[in-house]
Amino acid sequence: MSETWLVSNLRAARARAYARVVGPNREPSWVLFDVTLPLLTVAAYAYIYKYMNAPQEFVGFVILGGAMTAFWLNVLWSMASQFYWEKETGNLSLFLIAPISRMSILAGMAVGGMFATTLRAGSTMIIGIFVFGVAFSLSDPLMLVLIFCVTLVALYGMGMMFASLYLMFGRDAWHISNLMTEPIYLVSGFYFPVKQLGFWTAVGASVVPITLGLDAFRQLFFPSSGEQYAFLSVTVELLILVVLSLVFLVLSKYSLDYMERLGKESGRLTLRWQ
Repeated sequence: MSETWLVSNLRAARARAYARVVGPNREPSWVLFDVTLPLLTVAAYAYIYKYMNAPQEFVGFVILGGAMTAFWLNVLWSMASQFYWEKETGNLSLFLIAPISRMSILAGMAVGGMFATTLRAGSTMIIGIFVFGVAFSLSDPLMLVLIFCVTLVALYGMGMMFASLYLMFGRDAWHISNLMTEPIYLVSGFYFPVKQLGFWTAVGASVVPITLGLDAFRQLFFPSSGEQYAFLSVTVELLILVVLSLVFLVLSKYSLDYMERLGKESGRLTLRWQ
């Protein structure tokens, strides 16, 4: 029985991942926009730093931040808002009556989103490097891979938690996504070292996993000067990201259970009638 349940959930996760990997590639214009549009913001900040005669590393910081915006937008719009859009299109009822865990559906979305977004973020980063001539010097490839993987697990864990919360907020999900986009760019230090915001602001911003992930990336890609602008050491940031991964995955499980319980007890999936 347990093996059948496990196989069913793995198949559901694979199906949702497949849709995320193959679906966007059927519309080439999406790929073009996802790769080129972040470069406009990167170029704006890069030329500002060049005009200010800032160290060349700051242009590299901007390129890293511009590449990572793809992951934040994917989590915010393709993970957190997903159940709400599924409800609007009439697919949510199929997810709820299927004899599988809702976590497997979100896990499949996360894996597919990670794969597709990584390709787009990598393309943005490579183009940015060639356009602005930034030289990266990777000091510890193994640590980079570890930080990258743990950051994505924590980030998509946050998206899984938000998925059920956005659904309960109902129509406000769209406004919440719009509200959270730009402020996170600022407080998470997408285009400058988060350390410059002050210690306690950086501590608060660290709730968003991408903040610590970006800070660690900059230290690893620029070992000679990255530590000068670092908020915390790479090892400490890795440990915090592991804790955030566990916390968000547990909270996502509780929020999904609450969503289902709300539906069974009240016959609705939002916190108020709409």
